[in-house]
Amino acid sequence: MIHLKILFLITFFTLLNAQAQNKITVSGQLIDAETIATLAFANVTLRHLEDNNIVTGAITNEEGRFLFVDLPLGKYKLSFSFIGYTTKEQNLIAGGLNTVFNLGKIALEPSAEALNEIEVIGKQATINSDLNKKSFRIEDNIAQSGGSVLDAMKSLPGVTFDQEGKVVLRGSDKAIILIDGKQSSLTGFGNQKGLANIPASNIERIEIVNNPSAKYDANGFAGIVNIIYKKEKQTGLNGDVGLSFGLGALGKRQEDTNTALGSFSANPKLIPSINLNYKKDKINYFFQSEFILQEALPNNEFTTRYYDDGSTIVSQVPENRKQFRSIINGGIDYDLDANNSFTFSGLYDREKHIDTAQVAYINLENNIRNRFYTWREEEVTRYINAAVSYRHKFKEIGHTLSANAQYTQGLEDETYSLNDSSEVRVGQDKTNIKAIENTTSIAADYVKPLASGRVEFGAKMRIRKLPVDYTITPGNESIIYPGLGTFSDWGENLYAGYANYLLEQDSYDVEAGLRAEQTNVFYDLDPINQYYPNNDSYDYFELFPSVRFTYKVNSANKISAFYNRRIDRPGEPELRIFPKYDDPELLKVGNPYLRPQFTDAIEIAHKYSWHTGSLFTALYHKMIKDQYMRIYSIDDSNPSYAIVNKIYQNTGSATNTGVELLASQDLTSNWKVSSTFNWYANAVDAYQGQLYFPYERTFQIKKSTANAWDLKINTDISLPKDYAIQLIGVYYSKRNIPQGEELARSSVDLGIKKSLWNKKGTLTFSASDIFNRFGIQQRIIENDFSAVYQNYFETQIFRLGLKYKI
Repeated sequence: MIHLKILFLITFFTLLNAQAQNKITVSGQLIDAETIATLAFANVTLRHLEDNNIVTGAITNEEGRFLFVDLPLGKYKLSFSFIGYTTKEQNLIAGGLNTVFNLGKIALEPSAEALNEIEVIGKQATINSDLNKKSFRIEDNIAQSGGSVLDAMKSLPGVTFDQEGKVVLRGSDKAIILIDGKQSSLTGFGNQKGLANIPASNIERIEIVNNPSAKYDANGFAGIVNIIYKKEKQTGLNGDVGLSFGLGALGKRQEDTNTALGSFSANPKLIPSINLNYKKDKINYFFQSEFILQEALPNNEFTTRYYDDGSTIVSQVPENRKQFRSIINGGIDYDLDANNSFTFSGLYDREKHIDTAQVAYINLENNIRNRFYTWREEEVTRYINAAVSYRHKFKEIGHTLSANAQYTQGLEDETYSLNDSSEVRVGQDKTNIKAIENTTSIAADYVKPLASGRVEFGAKMRIRKLPVDYTITPGNESIIYPGLGTFSDWGENLYAGYANYLLEQDSYDVEAGLRAEQTNVFYDLDPINQYYPNNDSYDYFELFPSVRFTYKVNSANKISAFYNRRIDRPGEPELRIFPKYDDPELLKVGNPYLRPQFTDAIEIAHKYSWHTGSLFTALYHKMIKDQYMRIYSIDDSNPSYAIVNKIYQNTGSATNTGVELLASQDLTSNWKVSSTFNWYANAVDAYQGQLYFPYERTFQIKKSTANAWDLKINTDISLPKDYAIQLIGVYYSKRNIPQGEELARSSVDLGIKKSLWNKKGTLTFSASDIFNRFGIQQRIIENDFSAVYQNYFETQIFRLGLKYKI
């Protein structure tokens, strides 16, 4: 079996990834070398360097400027000539670092003396599967069509998900999610659960940046995932409308415990969507909207706890959800003139869901149901995002100044009702959390292309505040911890500036940058809180360097080395002192004294390309200081029943080391096969720390190192009569986690697409996790107990979708 796996891996890792041809832009200005006067109506000729054949030509305008656009990568020779001046030539090598390069002022001598040849190096911005960024088009992902952004990310290289729905990138959940390059309350501040509710129908592509430059915010040591909405700019009205219908959780992985409600199955889903653009003259209007009406099973947690006294408790917590969500996103692009433009945009996202469950805690020694909860959660979330952007284009192409201001607000209004009817007690408790996050940010960026590179400068200010009101209505013998208080107030102010420089030569590229960030944080608690007696506040100034060096072995081979330093700041959800009561005996709670974690990362990457594909290989090592994660710990303060706290805590140092491979091959003109493989080792150092909730006690983390790997295989086949089929296989191996291990899991996904009505319509069928094997299973070992955690949430979904282009 092992030999078969090795053979299987070797077979697919020899396949190569096809890459679209990149386009470049070249500009410059001709002047008199002696008088510095501009030379209008001079000739500029562009030839292939190898054979001297003419590619194109241009005549300078009244200001002596010329411009070439949409040129393919390659090696060129430019000739500049004008009557009475010596012809001048420059070589131009477009190798893969920047799409725009400015040759600056090119001086022609009035004399007849010939000049030596000057070599000028251009740069091409990497896109698709390249050394610093990977880009994936949503429309190519048939097997997850009609689903959410989270579904679409399932097949992306190095991407997995943890038991709380967070994106795990190369083995770490410290990834930052951007929408159109910006953070917002919707996804960008640690709240990644929103991804499961964003339909992918109006998303154009998803980008993964594992080694961001200094231009990006310094948080997210695992990297950045950028979700980019569709946006057309064709004249007139264009866009598409779509409708997706699905059924989820058709089969049950494990039999429900003995309750009247059990867990939802055969869950219906309806998602209509619309994407419109209208452009006329200087104005472009854009609008997208999606609605979700569904029943779902976002969590279905079976937990078996084994205590040192011999008792064994089993429980099941299903989140039987009925949900309605509406997302409206739109705006206006306004071109004031050829050099100045504005964009006004806004997003409104509102979701309401009702979760219900009956939770029985059964003692397997005597098969007696000790406790029995019926709980109901009603939650309303709302996100508002308003932004204005300004962009100024200087006369030189690619020379820009941009500024943007953004306000985003996130509302969470969550009510839990818990009814206990058991041998232990009969009573009802109720809690309500209302949190409103307000974030304001202002940023500016300046970019100036050079003849051999580019310089970038920028600054940013971001102010966040998140007050929380907590209301408790306790019942008889309430299970809710007393003395929490009724409010908390958290805030974070960030001030940042960066400088970044890119240089490309014939045989190498260099990018180096430095980002400086000053951060001020406060967390104020209700004075009656008896668990954390002191408010918390701190500030810090940190520098975050980033360096990339690329050596071009030849036109088909490039090797890059990266270094960057990054930070992950705990947000208010990780700090929140108020417990989450979806499982009163496995209680999730934050820690207001949590501190940021810092990471130093190095990586070596290689890209080999040829006509039908490419092979990408990366070796990375990340050193983490003061990492934070959830810790399991027994609370034995109540003799009536056992409670396990799951508390966020800093846990010392760790490392993340791995290898990532991406390969694909066009086997024929109609058949493409691709594969991604990620092997990594998470090494967690031994650590002992202090917990304060609900009473002071120590916890210990044992040193552990374990290897893990992920394999994803994707095959696409184009068939006659406008049919296309996609089959995706995903396998995640066993991996170590704090206090235990996560078991292996796998999924097989199928997608079929048919073009209709002269390719204006598309009919899709998709089946995710056909065999229902993608649930999460973990083994936890603590000092006084061990646990088996199995979350058989809704992963098996069948969808039928129709989209029509306007």
